[in-house]
Amino acid sequence: MQTSNWVPLGGLLVALGAPAAHADALRDQASSIFKPIPDSVTEVQGEAITPAQIALGKQLFFEPRLSSSHIISCNTCHNIGTGGADNLPTSSGHAWQKGARNSPTVFNAVFNVAQFWDGRAKDLQEQAKGPVQNPLEMHSTPKAVEQTLASMPEYVEAFSKAFPNEKAPLSFENMARAIQAFETTLITPNSRFDQFLKGDDRALDAEEKHGLKAFMDRGCTACHNGVNIGGQAYFPFGLVNKPADKVRPVGDKGRFEVTRSGSDEYVFRAAPLRNVALTAPYFHSGQVQDLKEAVAIMGNAQLGADLSNEEVQSITAFLKTLTGRQPQIVYPVLPPSTNATPRPE
Repeated sequence: MQTSNWVPLGGLLVALGAPAAHADALRDQASSIFKPIPDSVTEVQGEAITPAQIALGKQLFFEPRLSSSHIISCNTCHNIGTGGADNLPTSSGHAWQKGARNSPTVFNAVFNVAQFWDGRAKDLQEQAKGPVQNPLEMHSTPKAVEQTLASMPEYVEAFSKAFPNEKAPLSFENMARAIQAFETTLITPNSRFDQFLKGDDRALDAEEKHGLKAFMDRGCTACHNGVNIGGQAYFPFGLVNKPADKVRPVGDKGRFEVTRSGSDEYVFRAAPLRNVALTAPYFHSGQVQDLKEAVAIMGNAQLGADLSNEEVQSITAFLKTLTGRQPQIVYPVLPPSTNATPRPE
C-alpha cells in the first residue's frame, strides 16, 4: 500500500506517492533522471491555492468575454479535451489572425521553469496576462477585462470569495492569479511510465523499455528530464545540425527576442514531453504532424545522430507511455452578461 508525502518540488508543494524500492537497473537509471507526476499541487511559490480561487479560475479559463470579440477563451487554444492544446500548427486569434508559434499544452505547465516557448513569462500567473492583451489573440486590455467582469454580480461575489482580504479583489492581477490556481489542477498523473517508476514492471512492454533505454543512452535526457520530461531549461534548436527552414523558420529567433543576446538566437525552452502523443503538431513551428518524424528530426538536429528505424520506433513507443490521467472537467455555467457588460467588438 502506497502512502502520500507532501514534498517541495521547484517552488511547488505536491503530494507524491512513495515509489517502491526496486533493484531493476533500468528503473534505477530512469529514477535518477525523471520523477512521477504528483497527485496534486497545493501551493505555488509559497502561496496556498484555495478552492474558491480554483473555482473562479475555472470559470475564467472558459470565459470568452475576456476577449474583445467575446469569442476566444483560454480553452480555445489550450483545449482540455485535446491534450491541453488545440492541435493546430498555430492558433487563430482575434479577427482570425494567426499566431506565430504552436500553442503549448497547458497540462502540467505548472512544473515548467517558465511559460511560452521563449520563457518570457516566469509563471502561469504572468502567462495568463499575455494572450488577453495580445492584439493577435484576445485583443483586450486590463481595464476592459475589469470592466467586463465587474458588470456581472456573480463575478464580483466570486472574486470577493477568492481574495477575501483585499480591498479591491476584482482586478486584472487577480484574474491571472485565479487562472493560475485552476491551471495547477490540470496535471496528468499515473501514466504508465509513472507506474513503472513506482515499481510496476508490467507497466511498460519490452519495446517501450527498449525505447526508454535508447532515450536515456542516446542523450535525449540532456534536455528532457525531471517531472515534466522537459520544460526546465533552454537549448538551441539545431544544436548540431540545422533543421529544415519549414521546421525552424529563420525569422523566429526564439529567446533572442526576450534577451537580445546573440547567444540566444534560435534558443527555445525544451518542450515538456508529457502527453506528447496527444499534442501534435510538433515544435514551435507546428510543422511536423508525425511523432516518429519529430523523434528523427530531434536525433539529427540535437544529437547529430541518424537514429535507426528501430530506435525511432521504440523511442516513439516509450513517449506514448507518458500519457497520464486526463483532467475530468465539467464545463462551467458562466454568469450572464448585463446591460453594463461591454459589447463584443
